[in-house]
Amino acid sequence: MTGSASELARRLGEHAEAVCREYLSNGHRSGNHWIVGDVRNTRGRSMHVRLNGNAKGPAGKWVDEQNGEHGDLLDVIRESCGLIEFRDVADEARRFLAMPRPPAQSHCAQRQPAAARGSPEAARRLFGMSRRIAGTLAERYLAGRGILLTAHERALRYHPGCYYRDLVTGESQTLPALIAGVTSLDGRITGLQRTWLAPDGNGKAQLDDPRRSLGHLLGNAIWLGLEPGLPIPVMAAGEGFETMASLRTVMPSLPVAAATSANHLAGLTFPPGCRRLYIAADADAAGRHGIQRLSQRAGEAGILSMVLRPQLGDFNDDLRHLGPGHLGAWLGDQLVPEDARLFLPPE
Repeated sequence: MTGSASELARRLGEHAEAVCREYLSNGHRSGNHWIVGDVRNTRGRSMHVRLNGNAKGPAGKWVDEQNGEHGDLLDVIRESCGLIEFRDVADEARRFLAMPRPPAQSHCAQRQPAAARGSPEAARRLFGMSRRIAGTLAERYLAGRGILLTAHERALRYHPGCYYRDLVTGESQTLPALIAGVTSLDGRITGLQRTWLAPDGNGKAQLDDPRRSLGHLLGNAIWLGLEPGLPIPVMAAGEGFETMASLRTVMPSLPVAAATSANHLAGLTFPPGCRRLYIAADADAAGRHGIQRLSQRAGEAGILSMVLRPQLGDFNDDLRHLGPGHLGAWLGDQLVPEDARLFLPPE
């Protein structure tokens, strides 16, 4: 036994039905397949796990016909248990198979304990179980808002079946979601923001509160363009992710931070070497306290702060209704000339 991923997957496939009964307990057998809602053990019928090998493939392979996801039984263990590191997945697979661990990994825990609800660890696990947004409903959603970001934005992920619980009725469901990681300046995830999406990605899900945050947010932010350890002489900050992502769309080389609320904006930690801070305002006065407090703190730290104001309700409204060219020109009149030349693409 080599302990490799392929060998573990093969051994699990020899006991495919038992694996499914253990980790996909909300499903049932139908012919040569185990039927369940998805790889995270949701009730439903869209995911099919092959229980016996045949000409179509080996036992243990599965496909979710609703979203096209596919994989093997190691993926089932990872997603259903909320594991991130392969060594933890492999340890859990060996525990199930009653196999000894390789000597080099004998110090690893048998199974990762559950993370406390709402904790930074829970945020890190959910972020780790999500994937890059390219080609997903999250990318479609952002494009529908006029937001076009490069594939190098590490803060953004997509989860096809993110758990949502109605705080009034207690009912739960899983929905696709845009996952935005909240990080400290060293790049460590301390929290995240979930935006649940409509099934086709055209707008948010029809929920009373389709956007929620968790983890440690104060002082941290959803950073776009952050390079941990490098000085950031000029940056922009604001409350909402879509507001800041809109600025990043028209000024793709300007680092921006979305603090997720007015109170968190007021307490944002400044990056090393910051000399100028642009604060994105909305047309209403709801976030005025956060702007004033952040400006005061910036002045005390020797940072020049300036407020950027939209023409409409917020900068995403400007981007969608007026267009990126008009928004860029509007911003150019509010930036220091040096910054306008540096961050605004030439016409």
